[in-house]
Amino acid sequence: MSVELISYRDAALQATGLAALVAGTLRAAIEARGQATLALPGGTTPAPFLRALSGADLDWAHIRVMPTDERLVAADSPRSNARLLRETLLQGPAAAATLIPLAAPAPEGALDDPAGAVRAVLPLDVCVLGMGADMHIASLFPGADRLKDALDPDCPSPILPIRAPAAPEPRITLTAPALLGAAHLHLLIRGRAKLRAFQRAERPGPVAEAPIRLILRAPQGVRVHYADEATP
Repeated sequence: MSVELISYRDAALQATGLAALVAGTLRAAIEARGQATLALPGGTTPAPFLRALSGADLDWAHIRVMPTDERLVAADSPRSNARLLRETLLQGPAAAATLIPLAAPAPEGALDDPAGAVRAVLPLDVCVLGMGADMHIASLFPGADRLKDALDPDCPSPILPIRAPAAPEPRITLTAPALLGAAHLHLLIRGRAKLRAFQRAERPGPVAEAPIRLILRAPQGVRVHYADEATP
């Protein structure tokens, strides 16, 4: 288990640096097995990285992409993580990638078997996560109603519905087996507040109080990409 902290001078360098690493891993996976699977965070922080990755010279038709979690909102809502991926990453040649949704947002209704669709493309080659100042990752919030189930390494499903006091709408999240099964784990954070939260999470303590500890303790290790400025 290892945690490598990589600091960047600014958010632009952070975006291009992480994009280059992820692209290299995806390229190697395609060369080895003919395909690659990637999970990506939502929110505002990852947008510059997603745009940088979109410009990578990759065989996008052989890449499957999914969000690490999803808010159960309308497809055109600015809070939709699938919308974020479509508008930032899946542009130009990268539009040839296959988007694996975690759920069909209202009003379209549920997918026939979203867990099965996710399970069919696991394990992940790369998982990039963001982190909140409360030390949540994906939709694994401290105090969430199904957090114990989602953090269980033996959770039978790769995704679970989850509600949390800090989340204004119900969500779907990847669970511990899907996250820990990723060959390569990356954490993307910006700003001093999140750096302090990350440093608190490195101290001993229950995973349920700081869900980021789930991946900080992952046997394959994690690379943490930090930039000081809060916006690109």
